[in-house]
Amino acid sequence: MHAIVKSRTARQVLFGLGCVCGLAGLFAMQSAGSAEPAPRLQVGTLPVGKILFLGNSITLHGPAANIGWTGNWGMAASAKEKDYVHRLLDRINKKAGGTPQVMVRNIAEFERNLTDYSVPDSLKDELAFEADVVILAIGENAMPPETEAARERFATALRGLLAEIRRHGHPTIIVRSQFWPDAVKDGLLKQECATAGGIFVDIKPLGTDPANAAKAERDIEHAGVAAHPGDKGMDAIAEALWKALQQAGTKPAQP
Repeated sequence: MHAIVKSRTARQVLFGLGCVCGLAGLFAMQSAGSAEPAPRLQVGTLPVGKILFLGNSITLHGPAANIGWTGNWGMAASAKEKDYVHRLLDRINKKAGGTPQVMVRNIAEFERNLTDYSVPDSLKDELAFEADVVILAIGENAMPPETEAARERFATALRGLLAEIRRHGHPTIIVRSQFWPDAVKDGLLKQECATAGGIFVDIKPLGTDPANAAKAERDIEHAGVAAHPGDKGMDAIAEALWKALQQAGTKPAQP
């Protein structure tokens, strides 16, 4: 297997609890090096040959010396294989009996810009990938929508993003709630996920448990980095998503 990595630099953003999220927009694609057709990978009846992760710093964050972060994976796991993306892929690999093609992209710019973000232009490669499964893990960087207009803007942006994703390969879409809960944003995430026919995963209990933060596992100088999920929190997120994937795999296969 080989990996192709493409990076896009974006400015840093502070939000809410003092956490730095977003930053480098980045995706990595893993694919088989052989020209032979890849075996059809499934979890139950659910195809998992191609998986797309769209998220923020919890999903993927490049090195940032100014905040003491040297990793190039989900902040603040202690190693790449410890973040939720890789913990979930490990579960999928074992169940499906093979390694899916994977793309991982930080879309913090979407969270910051919402309806001013062009999904077709900004996610051209990700949409063309036509994933079997899309994991959407966003929300933390968006400002709390305190007015009706702000709530409508957040919902409209989500609706457009999910609709565009559905138009490319008709994937199974899984949307998780925020690690740092926000009742309004999480409610809108759930609402728009249902409208798009996706699967909503509520991880509120994980974010409210101090033991799931990286600062509970090791000393981290930067408060924003420290508040991100540590190895325990990342594995708990992966387990919640894994349960949703397994449940989806119990449904009759689509013709």
